[in-house]
Amino acid sequence: MADQPEHQPDQVAGHAPGQRPDIRQIFVRRLRDRQPLAGSFVKSPDPAGIEILAGSGFDFAIVDAEHAAMGRAEIALLVMAGRAAGLPVLVRIPERGGHWIATALDAGAAGIVAPQVDSRAEAEALAQVMRFGMGGRGFSPSTAAAGYGRTGIAAHLAGQPQQTALICQIESAAGVQAAGAIAAVEGVDGLLLGPVDLAVSLGETDTGAAGVMQLCRDTIAAGTGQGCAAGLFLGDPATARGWLEQGASLLVLGSDQAFLRQSADRAMAGYRQALTAGGG
Repeated sequence: MADQPEHQPDQVAGHAPGQRPDIRQIFVRRLRDRQPLAGSFVKSPDPAGIEILAGSGFDFAIVDAEHAAMGRAEIALLVMAGRAAGLPVLVRIPERGGHWIATALDAGAAGIVAPQVDSRAEAEALAQVMRFGMGGRGFSPSTAAAGYGRTGIAAHLAGQPQQTALICQIESAAGVQAAGAIAAVEGVDGLLLGPVDLAVSLGETDTGAAGVMQLCRDTIAAGTGQGCAAGLFLGDPATARGWLEQGASLLVLGSDQAFLRQSADRAMAGYRQALTAGGG
């Protein structure tokens, strides 16, 4: 038998032969089971980047609508690319308004990454907006998330809790202090530390400062203590094992932008070295 591609979603029980498994459901289950997951931020609207990440074997991607120029059309296109490539795509929203959450989830995103969550009350409000119905978001059976009408109203309503995740970013000392309470909110599936924002909130410029690292460890312990997935953005993927041993399971290894910059810098450094060695 020929080798299977490295990025091959596992099957979901109940799918008929020839029917593609729902990559959202697979991702959410793995997240809630606290399986190790490696992802990347996506800051470019080019869907080729999603395909490249999928081919490299990433477990998920996060479209960064907070710090990159991403609107409704770009989000829909990148989520569609993820669906085609078999890569679950989440969206980091620029603000906690319900219209951004609806935009992402209606497009078929596997979840929401909400920045700057500092309290249980904020987490509860986000969890409410993730749901359909009273106090939540509006419902349409014709969205990409609902198979453009193929899923049906009842099945789409029933399926959404298993197809969408809420990940709260902890990026301040207040968020760290409330991390356990945030993780305990029904509907919160994960905590994701932002070490840069956390460092800046403490007046630090070094994300590796001892105080910052201790708050990261405290947050991961608080989240996992509530049975919630927890993790962080890694400045160096080589540190992943240490964080996994600390209980982290959700790791962001970089961004498409950073990967391009690092590769370009290496290429130019090699080029200049070759010129120097050749006396050019």
